[in-house]
Amino acid sequence: MMASSSDQVQILECYQNWMIEQQQLLQELLQVRSQKPNDEQELCCIIEKLIKHFQEYTNRRAQLAVDKASSIFSPMWCTSIENSYLWFGGCRPSLLIQLVYTLCGSQLESQLSEHLQGVRRGNLVELSADQLSRVSELRCSTIREEQRLSRRMAGLQENIADSPLTRFASNNSDVIETESHIEQVDQALDSHSKDLASVLVDSDKLRMNTLKELIGIFTPLQAVDFLIAGKKLHLCMHQWGQRRDHLHGHRKTLRSCGYIRRPLHL
Repeated sequence: MMASSSDQVQILECYQNWMIEQQQLLQELLQVRSQKPNDEQELCCIIEKLIKHFQEYTNRRAQLAVDKASSIFSPMWCTSIENSYLWFGGCRPSLLIQLVYTLCGSQLESQLSEHLQGVRRGNLVELSADQLSRVSELRCSTIREEQRLSRRMAGLQENIADSPLTRFASNNSDVIETESHIEQVDQALDSHSKDLASVLVDSDKLRMNTLKELIGIFTPLQAVDFLIAGKKLHLCMHQWGQRRDHLHGHRKTLRSCGYIRRPLHL
């Protein structure tokens, strides 16, 4: 089912509200990290708040996906760079785990002399052997789930050639389509949209579960460091994408349609 203009506005507002929340949460994370790094209660509170916001966002997407799944899979309000990296309407869950490894490496490199002298900051570079083992296990299970969802999506894409749509397209002519013909096509497209919505919902669940599993492995301070890095990467990719699209004139058409508003700032 094609999303109407009002449908697009609903999904756009959902996304924009989410991005505004990301900026607000990033500032709160930075504030707690700077002012109360040893207050586990405060650290846990901001972590729980972030998880709650993410859950509310995925719940809202699940509601919108019932009739508008295709619009969420290919959002017009994301930048070209963001769309090129999307995995079923969002980031690939295993990207979260790759971010952990990258942060560990970069922090170790920048703090190596301190670390050798016995200085401890409680950040991700100090993940224990047990924590690293659990992260590795999570990576393997997450990739297996990604592959399962990718196979489902491949099946849906292949079904386009096997579905009634192929017969309708083959029999189509220059003659004006009958109401019965249009109804059959819409029914087939609606069925495909429901299948897309199911994949989207399950993909969001995997993203949510992967994040929760990682948070459960980390100490509160490590979790906050990880979430800060994730938020910065998300918001920066959006900003960088907006700048590059502006330079290449790609956003002019979308802005004239009312889909693009002012850039977000960190």
